[in-house]
Amino acid sequence: MSRTAIAIRHLAFEDLGGFAPVLARAGFQLRYLDIGVDTLATPEPMEADLLFVLGGPIGAYEDDRYPFLAEEIRILERRLAANRPTFGICLGAQLMARALGAKVYPGPAKEFGFKPITLTGAGEKSALSAFAHQSVLHWHGDTFDLPQGAIHLASTDVCVNQAFAYGQHALAVQFHPEAGGEGFERWLIGHTLELSLAKIDVSALRAENERLTPVLQSQAAACLETWLNSHVHWHDR
Repeated sequence: MSRTAIAIRHLAFEDLGGFAPVLARAGFQLRYLDIGVDTLATPEPMEADLLFVLGGPIGAYEDDRYPFLAEEIRILERRLAANRPTFGICLGAQLMARALGAKVYPGPAKEFGFKPITLTGAGEKSALSAFAHQSVLHWHGDTFDLPQGAIHLASTDVCVNQAFAYGQHALAVQFHPEAGGEGFERWLIGHTLELSLAKIDVSALRAENERLTPVLQSQAAACLETWLNSHVHWHDR
């Protein structure tokens, strides 16, 4: 029987990217739950062997505008309490932080584009070691406090809390380890207003992605493969 992976997706083009082939090779049957189309009120998010919560251009604290956030947080609270393998990316990481009782709020500046992260000692021993001395994609304006009991893994000059681990089953990353490479043009189209407001040079961002594509894809694969093999104990269901 194949393993199941559910990805909660907030934007159609912000998918699992470079992570998807790794899951297929590892024998996972992947299904997306698209916010605004699919309901979260099903057993799948809790019962799946692996849950991803992906990024999106809304604040993790905007419950009044986006009521589905409360349901996502409830799902994450239950999975984290049950030590179920869970991986949050950008908005997903912020929702994980909230589910663990930490605050999410606007950061000191927006981070867009490719640049390296600085790994902590724990980060160097984690799946994020795949990104040591390499550029990753940043695409966020908010940040979060480190939840109690979480292990700090990475930072940048703008965002102190770029990633954390919670136990052996949960990983939250503020940056986008899955993104870049193929499909990146969809990001440039879908986020055109945000990029314009931030005065980002789209042509330069596109060129940087083209230059980094081979490295981005290999980094994504190495990160997820390491996490699946070393940090997720499938017998602890």
